[in-house]
Amino acid sequence: MSPRWEPDPDTRRGNHVTHNLHAHLVFVTKYRREVFNGEMLTRCEAIMRVVCESFSAQLREFNGEGDHVHLLVHYPPKIALSKLVNSIEGASSRYLRAEYTGRINRIGTGSVFWSPSYFAGSCGGASLSIVNDYIDSQTRPA
Repeated sequence: MSPRWEPDPDTRRGNHVTHNLHAHLVFVTKYRREVFNGEMLTRCEAIMRVVCESFSAQLREFNGEGDHVHLLVHYPPKIALSKLVNSIEGASSRYLRAEYTGRINRIGTGSVFWSPSYFAGSCGGASLSIVNDYIDSQTRPA
């Protein structure tokens, strides 16, 4: 059977759209302070997973180090990625600051937990060169 006819579990369907959108997100703590330990990363993942679910998105992968976290998010096209990012950062900052006040205050990030900048990269599917070749190979009517 052709792979074209095999259903892809990552491909979602709506009334007027078929999509498979993934984003790699990286959030860094303010001043790149080493705030996270294992327990905080586990709690941060739980918070971010709940926020993603509230947007009908899925947190596929999560990991981090002392000063940053990486997420792989599968999200629908009706969601503006910037709105999802703002909600993830806002909720995680509120909950982590409330639950780990002593640890966060000792490290000295002030009243802000996350750096105002973040990384967002699209990922999954074919590489850019394959997509470019495919578009170039289309037969354009005269």
